[in-house]
Amino acid sequence: MPHRYLVFYGSYRSNRAGIRLADYSVAQLSARGHDVELIDAKAVGLPMLDKRYVDYAPGTAPAAMEALAEKIRMADGFVFVAGEYNWGMQPGLKNLVDHYGHAEWARRPAGIVSYSAGRMAGARANSAWHATLTSLGITVVHSTVAVGGITSSLDETGAPTGDGGAALARVFPAFIDELEWWTRAVQSAR
Repeated sequence: MPHRYLVFYGSYRSNRAGIRLADYSVAQLSARGHDVELIDAKAVGLPMLDKRYVDYAPGTAPAAMEALAEKIRMADGFVFVAGEYNWGMQPGLKNLVDHYGHAEWARRPAGIVSYSAGRMAGARANSAWHATLTSLGITVVHSTVAVGGITSSLDETGAPTGDGGAALARVFPAFIDELEWWTRAVQSAR
């Protein structure tokens, strides 16, 4: 049974290597027959957080914020492609997530796919995202993917390359299996 997944990506840099991993994630989920949409924080263009979605009277939130709220509510699950900046989260992705609360995010599963230019593969950001997403009522699946050396693991088209790419291609199917299992479990409980 196909599911509706949103893949979130949050880099605002001019040379965004992590978009390769976001595109790879979308392609892999789509190949399983799922309805998948990439939500690029830079393209959505929400301002730095001042007012959360819930702070607006119904029907008065900015159009981009309202449209994304509807997409979040309609999704069966999420994938967060999370880069690591200075041992922490990407500010663009965190800013986008913080515009919404428990009412929009809760009771759906999410997987975290982290990356970095270095060998730590975004592990520290991955860990920080667990706490943030859990606080929003999201069930974070235990299977995660971490890609180090992002530019040598995926080429510019998002195809796996080298040892890092081979490792990604080996682990990603199990990651999707876990996300699908939790999606089915949560749907039956909802």
